Amino acid sequence: MKKMAYFFLLLPLMIWSQSNFDKAEKFFKEEKFDQAQSIFESILKTNPSDLKTIEYLGDIAGRNKSWDKAIGYYKKLKQSKPSEANYYYKYGGALGMKATQVNKFKALGMIDEVKGSFEKAIAFNPKHIEARWALIELYIQLPRIVGGSESKAIKYSNELLRLSPVDGYLSRGHIDEYFKRYKVAEHQYKRAITVGGSKASYLKLANLYKNKMNEPEKAKSVLAEYKNKKG
Repeated sequence: MKKMAYFFLLLPLMIWSQSNFDKAEKFFKEEKFDQAQSIFESILKTNPSDLKTIEYLGDIAGRNKSWDKAIGYYKKLKQSKPSEANYYYKYGGALGMKATQVNKFKALGMIDEVKGSFEKAIAFNPKHIEARWALIELYIQLPRIVGGSESKAIKYSNELLRLSPVDGYLSRGHIDEYFKRYKVAEHQYKRAITVGGSKASYLKLANLYKNKMNEPEKAKSVLAEYKNKKG
């Protein structure tokens, strides 16, 4: 009987919390991040272990480039649920972005944790596509002397190809474009268009033509092809 009475006492608070969460989530989806943040923070005061609220606050901090805040929220998440792949991916991403804003010596000390976070995301979810993209970016941008490796980037691109052919061809094209092998990148982006026809594939090819190969007419033609296909 006491348990029942306690439940009914809590019920208004639960309803308030849920309705406010729905409101904050709606603001987030509408990209009204300040309004969403204010409500999520008030929810967290009454329910400090609500993982979804913490995740939203981490995402908002990331969008605002408040990397220390984002890292703090994502760290809480992975400590609360240490087998959730996405928490490691988001933590690694926030940590990686912070590394771009600190001095080189400090950034070097963060690289292993960034890399390890993405690798853990893949270990907990072998089909995690975004973590592989993140590792590809990390390996092509890092100088070789501190762990950069095109061959490792290609390894993850090959894994993407098995999981999602579009991502596989796009990532391989991205690697080739980064190393200024533009004709090879063009071929990879065309393959991505053939197997998936996604907007991202057309945009990557158009941007390659316009910004790297100095062929604006080809870029226009690619975008027109996508528009006609969509229509």
